[in-house]
Amino acid sequence: MDYDLLLVVGLAIAILTIPSMLSAWIEDRPPRTAAILVLLGMGLVITALTQNPRAYTVERIPNVFIEVIGRYMP
Repeated sequence: MDYDLLLVVGLAIAILTIPSMLSAWIEDRPPRTAAILVLLGMGLVITALTQNPRAYTVERIPNVFIEVIGRYMP
């Protein structure tokens, strides 16, 4: 399993919940979609952090993003 990909997708999903949360807050409605996306994104990140044999550090995360983009983009 590619834990780097799980980390990158999880972080991207977690970051993309911010507009959904703001939209729900501005329109005065419950942020159901944002809550589901936060749970999904954090689940992917936690899986990547706990299952990867190589530990992630804060300094290594930008390199992981570059490696994943380079690996999956032709």
